Amino acid sequence: MRVQFWGATRSVTGAMYMLTINGRHVLIDCGLMQGRRKEAFEINRNLPFQAEDVDAVLLTHAHIDHSGNLPSLVRAGFHGHIYATSATRDLAAVMLVDSAHIQEQDVAYVNKRRLRQGKRPFEPLYTQADVLSVLPLFRSVEYNRPFEVLPGLVAQYIDAGHILGSASVVLDIQEDGHQFRVLFSGDIGRKGLPILRDPQTVGQVDFLVMESTYGDRLHETPDQAKESLRQAAETTYRRGGKLLIPCFAVGRTQEIVYRLNQLWEEGALPYMDVFVDSPLAANATEVFRMHPECFDEEILELMLREPDRDPFGFSRLRYVRSVEASKELNTLTQPAIIISASGMCEAGRILHHLKNNIEDPRTMILFVGFQAENTLGRKLLDGQNPVPILGEHFQVRAEVRRADGYSAHADQTELLSWAQQVHRASSIRTIFLVHGEEPSCQALAQVLSKEMQGLPIEIPYRGDMIELKL
Repeated sequence: MRVQFWGATRSVTGAMYMLTINGRHVLIDCGLMQGRRKEAFEINRNLPFQAEDVDAVLLTHAHIDHSGNLPSLVRAGFHGHIYATSATRDLAAVMLVDSAHIQEQDVAYVNKRRLRQGKRPFEPLYTQADVLSVLPLFRSVEYNRPFEVLPGLVAQYIDAGHILGSASVVLDIQEDGHQFRVLFSGDIGRKGLPILRDPQTVGQVDFLVMESTYGDRLHETPDQAKESLRQAAETTYRRGGKLLIPCFAVGRTQEIVYRLNQLWEEGALPYMDVFVDSPLAANATEVFRMHPECFDEEILELMLREPDRDPFGFSRLRYVRSVEASKELNTLTQPAIIISASGMCEAGRILHHLKNNIEDPRTMILFVGFQAENTLGRKLLDGQNPVPILGEHFQVRAEVRRADGYSAHADQTELLSWAQQVHRASSIRTIFLVHGEEPSCQALAQVLSKEMQGLPIEIPYRGDMIELKL
């Protein structure tokens, strides 16, 4: 078996790994690269392989950095099955349509200025029509049920605890008379967070391909993260401003809403309106309600104890769908919390909220997720001033904070614990670290090597092809 690493190598976006097994090709994830716009667009547009040669795709979860370039793959000639859990399938359906819609909208917005300047207009990476060609190719597979992808390749999804439907992929391979097992971690979640179950592990693994997003740092505890949210809301309320929370529409938004719900019921949330300004987040929340099989015991007990209570809604909360209602938020004179996508401030309605509020010192911007290198979110966290938003530059007078405790990714200690569980039940030959920037990969590699008595740890570069054999 050969694996070629085409994305999320020494970076956290564009997850894409090509497997060659018995002469056939299977893709693990097909995500959008994010970062420098021109460079990312070229990488996303120009696939590094022939799409028609790919026999199947195994999708770990619906986040756009893992699923977002499936329309480009299909448009380029792929016509095989896309395997995913049923929750991932349902989330991907709404997320891909939303991704195309945002690209079309953002390109139209920028093109108005380019045409006035006599410049050639841009084209979106793909359209909603392209997405409609992807959806019939999905095949749902539930957790812990092995299924044959190709002759010699049996796959199984286990719960990764990252977002609704997220999975690690277990591959049992027969090739050239040998049998061995490869585990792709996908994005690993955290123990003890609300809504979703804790991540699973599996044994008898020969090779492990593992994420390392937070391989060099530790998170706040869930209680500390909840307190950070309360303090941010209280500070913004006293100033009479808006608390802007750039948030991934799937997973992070639902957890933030759940925590705000708790604060409201405890009487700890200031008397301010909360808006989730994202059609995708609203649609994704409906998908959450459809998949209680993914929930942990805490939320299931709540739903059984209080069947009329909505864990994703409360009296001060409003989901905003229409463009007109979103624009009305610019005229608010009272303090408010606005949760909006995208989480890295690279697209979507959050850009318009930033544009209208970033120069107001009463505003607070609270980041609750990872900000990849070269994204607007990262520039704000790094203190860059001014910053570019929708083709214009703005002075940053808003306060910028971060709350890492809301990350859906395991931190260094949690990653180590997860890997040790796999290692104790296996005889791992090599661990390959992906989905982490250089410092995170290197830091986690050192910790893993030390704790696992010198087990080989490799950090691939984009395009590296490695042969896995016993």
